[in-house]
Amino acid sequence: MTVLIDPPLWPAHGRLWSHLVSDASLAELHAFARANGVPARGFDLDHYDVPEDVHAALVAAGAVPVGAGELLRRLRAGGLRVTAAQRRERRARG
Repeated sequence: MTVLIDPPLWPAHGRLWSHLVSDASLAELHAFARANGVPARGFDLDHYDVPEDVHAALVAAGAVPVGAGELLRRLRAGGLRVTAAQRRERRARG
């Protein structure tokens, strides 16, 4: 199991953001996030959104930096990817 992080490429709220994922376990991802002060509100069903200013600290803590495409491939291969349709459905259910 590996925690992965992509480059801060995703603009929102005047900042750039990265995605923090596990390639095999949401429990592993949540534990890593808690241990490194990532707020729970940043979790979005299969990943945490993290601002660029914490990227280096998360890598130093053990997150493996990968490109966005590799992150997505590994998330899918691990069976943890939530598709856009699944995301809409889960949000509609509350």
